[in-house]
Order: sequence, then structure tokens, then C-alpha cells
Amino acid sequence: MPSLRKRAPRRSPAADPQDAAAAELVAVALLARRDFASGELSSKLRERGFDPAVVQDLIERLRARRLLNDERYAGHFVQYHSTRGQGPVRIRRDLEAVGVDSALIDAALESVADWAALARDVRRRRFGPKAPQVWREKGRQARFLQYRGFSNDHIRTALGPDFEMDS
Repeated sequence: MPSLRKRAPRRSPAADPQDAAAAELVAVALLARRDFASGELSSKLRERGFDPAVVQDLIERLRARRLLNDERYAGHFVQYHSTRGQGPVRIRRDLEAVGVDSALIDAALESVADWAALARDVRRRRFGPKAPQVWREKGRQARFLQYRGFSNDHIRTALGPDFEMDS
């Protein structure tokens, strides 16, 4: 059954890889839709066929004009994903994947006041208010929290003081 939703036409690669004006138009159009990390935007522009030297120069100019800000991106990313119930380990991995500097990641992760309380809340929303009593259920809930990106200390706090993780 064909999709009822129209798709945007695929854009062809840049006609001239050295065209800085065309690269800037594409970059600003991308940034108009959502915020990007510098590395993420750089790779998108290179995928579209722009020369890496042109892309690097453009990234620096966008930073100078404050249209591109990795610190702002990391802060928004952490805020959004923590409210969705994701923990610091997963958020750090995702930010590193798009090329955000580790110092900026650390600063953004510190903006969340209490990761252990968030882990307790995520566990409570998913499994109910009653703490697990059976080890099998504790293991299942611990794996869920670990998948969500919480550390062993946060998981131990969420599941109760007598819980010890093996890994």
C-alpha cells in the first residue's frame, strides 16, 4: 500500500563543492529546522558534497555568529533526553557520537540535579510504586534502567539498598 504522505525530493549533491555561499544556504536551512552540534552539521554538509575546507571555514563563521553553539546544543539535548527518562551514560554516548566535546558534555550533565531521583521516577513509572521483592524482577528492572543509561549507583538507589549488580 503506497504511503499517503508526500516525501521531500532528494537533493542532489552540491554543484560546486567549493561554493561557500551554497554551503551556507544549506547550513542555515538545516539550522532553521533544529539545532545541530558542529560535528553533526559538518558531516551533513560533507555528505552533500561540499569540500571539507569550505565546511570547516563555514562552521567557524557560524560559531562566530552564534548560529551554531555546541554548549547550547548539549544543554538542550540533556534537558530533553533526561525528561524522557534517559540516564547520563546513554546521553553522554549519544553526545559523543555527534562530536560534542567531553567538557561540554560534563557541564551539561551537571545541570541535572539528581540522576538517582530520575532513575527512581523512571522505575516507578514503568513498573509501579511497589519496589521489587524477587531477585528475578530486580534483575529485569535493573536491566531496563541500565538500557536507559543509568549507572550502577543510580540503579542501586532506584531498586533499594540491598540490591547489588554483578556487572
